[in-house]
Amino acid sequence: MTGGVRVEGVGKRYKRYPRPAERLVEWLTLGRVARHEPLWVLRGVSFEVEPGTAIGVVGANGSGKSTLLKIIKGTIRPSEGRVELAGRIAALELGLGFHADFTGRENLYLGGALLGLRAGEVEELLPEIEAFAEIGRAIDDPVRTYSAGMQLRLAFSLATALRPDVLLIDEALAVGDVYFQQKCVARIRRFRDQGTALLLVSHDPVAVKTFCDRAVLLDRGLLAREGPPDRVLEYYNAMIAKQTADQEIFQAENLGKSRGQTRSGDRRATIEIAELRDDSGPARAFRVGETVGLRIEGRVRLPVEDLTVGFAIRDRLGNDVFGTNTHHLVVAAPPLRAGERFRAEFRFPLNLGPGNYSVTTALHAGPVHLGGSYDWWDNVCVFQVIPGDEPYFVGTCHLPVESRLEAVAGDASPVVSGAAHR
Repeated sequence: MTGGVRVEGVGKRYKRYPRPAERLVEWLTLGRVARHEPLWVLRGVSFEVEPGTAIGVVGANGSGKSTLLKIIKGTIRPSEGRVELAGRIAALELGLGFHADFTGRENLYLGGALLGLRAGEVEELLPEIEAFAEIGRAIDDPVRTYSAGMQLRLAFSLATALRPDVLLIDEALAVGDVYFQQKCVARIRRFRDQGTALLLVSHDPVAVKTFCDRAVLLDRGLLAREGPPDRVLEYYNAMIAKQTADQEIFQAENLGKSRGQTRSGDRRATIEIAELRDDSGPARAFRVGETVGLRIEGRVRLPVEDLTVGFAIRDRLGNDVFGTNTHHLVVAAPPLRAGERFRAEFRFPLNLGPGNYSVTTALHAGPVHLGGSYDWWDNVCVFQVIPGDEPYFVGTCHLPVESRLEAVAGDASPVVSGAAHR
């Protein structure tokens, strides 16, 4: 193995004793009398993170994410399977083992030792660490006086002072202000470009979609899903909906296409047709800024008093670009009887940058689909935005811009000017 992380059939088993006295019985009999039940918190997990790539680990609390990370770091040993690591590893957690009574500077030496750095190496890196953390004179104050954001600044600055071959991040980037988060993102991306393998454990879908090439979903210690981040996260959302509303989760085939679609809901109401349209009818390619229509039709199987119809547009990485629904648009649906059909129509300018996008549709009660989801259908259709006659721009959003450029003389009077409004 030349770099990265390889996890092969990893599992972790603990002993569960019905009463504390049973533990004493095992100890006195040197284990000949077993009084415990095996408790597997992780079982048969396998995946690989190659150099220069990133994988996100998602799952509910108690699914085994933290246990997996501890095994990879070497904090605990697996009961089965093995982990292979190549190169220097750095793990970023809030606090990074900082001692509350030590100053930030003292904790840098302590944390550096935990990362395998010698005191002389930490001494050489101190100016860069302090400059990146930007906590000023607080570097010489006890860490107990730090906010969570200040601890993150110091921990991240130390963990990434030298480019690691493997970087493990456990939820830490969810803390801190936007400015520092952007600095962290820029550094992580630079490390990836230079060959660092990234393993990100997070509940933040935006972070997983932003950083990761793939994602794995853990469910009660088992690897339930692996694949592109948007598909894994959609399945995760469906699992959450099932747990909260006893909904059925199923995979729908995309009429022979290779792209999978996840649907979830209790099927009280179902989507039968979802199509994008231009002035001449159904379409899948539109120019920047073109006005398009989205038609959603379906049927209710059981009486529905408060049907909400919504949609979301996502970019090619699965990031949400825009979403709304009839509830937020103050469009009330009449009560629907079992067997009745419905149709919802949306019309909007497609002010998106050129590229490929997808549409996710939803039927539910109230303002959001988690409150009572009838039918959630991700990637129901894909479409392409192509350049029009607008001036060149970059990004996923097209904004109408007014511009003016002037040459100003010493008395502030314009002598040459030009204006544009697009």
